[in-house]
Amino acid sequence: MTRVTAAGRLHFGFCNLSLAHERLYGALGVSLDIPQLVVDVSTADSITVDFPQNAAFADPVDRSGPTDTQRETVREYATRATEILGVSGAEVRVESSLPRHVGLGSGTQLALSVFAGVVDAYDYSLDVRANAPAFGRGGRSGIGVAAFESGGFVLDAGHPTARFTADRPADGEWDVPPVAARHRLPDDWRFLVVLPDAAPGKSDADEDASMRAAVERADPTIADRISGIVVRRVLPAVADDAPERFGEAVAEIGRLNGAWYADEQGGVYRPPVGELVASLSETPAVYGAGQTSWGPAVYGVTDAARADAAHEAGEIALESAGIDGEVFVSAPRNEGARIER
Repeated sequence: MTRVTAAGRLHFGFCNLSLAHERLYGALGVSLDIPQLVVDVSTADSITVDFPQNAAFADPVDRSGPTDTQRETVREYATRATEILGVSGAEVRVESSLPRHVGLGSGTQLALSVFAGVVDAYDYSLDVRANAPAFGRGGRSGIGVAAFESGGFVLDAGHPTARFTADRPADGEWDVPPVAARHRLPDDWRFLVVLPDAAPGKSDADEDASMRAAVERADPTIADRISGIVVRRVLPAVADDAPERFGEAVAEIGRLNGAWYADEQGGVYRPPVGELVASLSETPAVYGAGQTSWGPAVYGVTDAARADAAHEAGEIALESAGIDGEVFVSAPRNEGARIER
């Protein structure tokens, strides 16, 4: 049996959504130490999928356990993996899962974990990055794939605009964006995550439609401003071990991304994220706050010395907004998924 342990990630936004520039997308993000996804895979003569009754399902909206859709998704990933390898089957057991469609990258981590587990169980050696497009991964952002590979802070190079229109190509007809910069984050950095009990973020066809609309009308001057923030503020802050400057910079990138998405999500942040971000921004324990991906998860940048105060600020933010939810603080994860026999 092979066990694959992967973790969630934060997605701070894209560097460019305008077709007027040479590179499209180009994402920034960090890998978190928690929450984690654990998948066990064994060789088998057919495809079987199991979710133990006591498995930890960290879903702030639906805490009832795995749905039929989740089971079918895992089955599809396992089937695709066996087809790529040319093997008979796999037994997949999902011991714990990431929250679905909240902005922590659950889909990519699950797909790659199942694939990597099948590969290792059969003692094959295949490139996860090269095969990620076959699972519909890396069509826009490469952060999830890079987080699975090596963790840390990642800036990807985006896609050549000449190969893209406002529509994403069909699954498999792209390369995952290359990593433009990857840095190990200091061990004492922390990331506050607030998961409000709210409708899940956009995914699948709904996400595709919203991204298409955003790209078609994206203001190219916003991308120019983001580029300056990345080069002059984000990357130096990582190199200088300056979480305060890092938090302020990625929060500004999130606000600029929100200008692209405002018509698609009801504002710079999707409701109720704006209230939570405003509340967190008022506390000195949080250096910068924003929405990860389509939300509703909200992040805040802090450090180990202020982690308890940041956690309390997250709880106060939910209470002030009159929303139930979950709050946790994670260290950065500076390694990729763990694959072990």
